[in-house]
Amino acid sequence: MPVITLFSGEYCNEAAVIREVETRTGYRKIEENDIIGRAAGLSDMSEGKIRSAFSAKTSLFNRFTHEKERAVAHLRMALAEILADDDLLITGFSGLLIPRSINHVMPVCLIADIRSRVARLRETKAVSEKEALNLIRKSDEDCAAWVKMLFDKDDPWDPVLYDILVPTDKTDAADAAALIVDNVGSEVLKRTERSQKAVADFRLAAEVEAALAREGHSVGVRAREGVVVLTINKFVLMLHRLEEELKSIVQKVPGVQKVQTETGKDFHQTDIYRRFDFEVPSKVLLVDDEREFVQTLSERLMMRDMGSAVAYDGESALDIVREDDPEVMILDLKMPGIDGIEVLRRVKQTRPEIEVIILTGHGSDADKQLCMELGAFAYLQKPVNIDVLSETLKAANAKMRERARSRDRS
Repeated sequence: MPVITLFSGEYCNEAAVIREVETRTGYRKIEENDIIGRAAGLSDMSEGKIRSAFSAKTSLFNRFTHEKERAVAHLRMALAEILADDDLLITGFSGLLIPRSINHVMPVCLIADIRSRVARLRETKAVSEKEALNLIRKSDEDCAAWVKMLFDKDDPWDPVLYDILVPTDKTDAADAAALIVDNVGSEVLKRTERSQKAVADFRLAAEVEAALAREGHSVGVRAREGVVVLTINKFVLMLHRLEEELKSIVQKVPGVQKVQTETGKDFHQTDIYRRFDFEVPSKVLLVDDEREFVQTLSERLMMRDMGSAVAYDGESALDIVREDDPEVMILDLKMPGIDGIEVLRRVKQTRPEIEVIILTGHGSDADKQLCMELGAFAYLQKPVNIDVLSETLKAANAKMRERARSRDRS
């Protein structure tokens, strides 16, 4: 039996429509949380990091960590496993990852005009009209970013993306469900041998993508009957060496018969291909008000494959800690506004797992003692030898990895 995927704007009466479809078809509902949980189980990523793939805001560090791409790879793998079953109603963002070549899947979209969505939201939450509009727009930004990433389209409700688009401001839940159920019975949506092969191709591509992600790589992947094509979309100096490395990883994936590589349309852009290196921290936050110094330091760390972001004051640093999840901070003490010691104190109170390296030209012995008592990983003086700093960062990374391994063992 066909599979239904249902993508919806928020406050479009989606819960009622889903209930009606479930009742009329008896299909098993697969929700976003089910897919996220399965994807997390297939990876070394938390459910929170998998879920962040659906956010319009991409982490400052993603160009180094490829966390979004790794999350999507494992979401595809989870979906590929789920598609072994029939009679499914898959709701949420993930369903859009299923390729149209799997023709027994019927993508459906529910959307309504903004006025009706605002009214529906205000029936359930005590918010002003302006607040309701902002909440809906924020949700729509996530939908738009997801569709843009997958299909390079600006409109997440573009009818070309779906078999059925239901305007729920003009259609009640019963009629919407009836429309969906009538169409899912169509002859063209029956599972065929060709469609079954497309599921196998999707699963193999997902497994290859996940295998590459586990080794720190992110390239385009497609598969057909055991032949895998890898598309390199960023510039790389030693292309042949990368191609051989990718092939050596992919050839070990069960079911792969042949691997081909190609360069994509963005290969000749200025963005350079970077493999995620698990031995060095890739999410380093540099906090210093000496702009020239910190920019130069950031560039030197990037040359050593360490991803970094920069904050010029304590308040901005704390914002990045809240929103972008750094692993290590290199923190100056003397800054305008919130000073380094106060930043250290607040970080250790709220995010004790972040390792903090103090790098200062003004600290005293008393400052050093206080910082170490507050939980700093190391205390270094300016000017610092970049090799000494790199080794300190690697030691901080090793401590984090060991902590993660201990957590996994317990």
